[in-house]
Amino acid sequence: MKQLSLLLFLFLLTNISFTEAQNNVLFNKKVQTPKFHTIDDLKALKKGDLLKLYIRRIYEINTVLPYMALTNEPEVSLSDLGIRENSDNLKMLEDHHDVNKEAFKTSSEMMNQFIAYADTEKIILSILYFEEIIKKMRIGVGSNF
Repeated sequence: MKQLSLLLFLFLLTNISFTEAQNNVLFNKKVQTPKFHTIDDLKALKKGDLLKLYIRRIYEINTVLPYMALTNEPEVSLSDLGIRENSDNLKMLEDHHDVNKEAFKTSSEMMNQFIAYADTEKIILSILYFEEIIKKMRIGVGSNF
């Protein structure tokens, strides 16, 4: 069951990255966390579900953070930013998505193995911390924190 969940998660990540490269966008809306949680919400979940949330939030942070100086909005293409969509730039974006996908695949496997040993309370606090980071990323660097 654990391996099946991991395979489904990695398949989702592969599809997300492929879609990003296809659309010539920095990142798409699927990267964004759809829901934020309270501590009570998280305490009601099993450790396996917490681990999925933990990894998902890290994925959003790792995907969006490199582009913060350009945009914090999904679906923004190179041309939207005034960057030429020539073959070199498109290839660089595609390569970046490929490297990101592979790095995150390795990180996910490691986190599934190691973070499972963490105290549930620390996983919950980490998820809440990551969600605060994501909220601030969505506000953007030009806004008051």
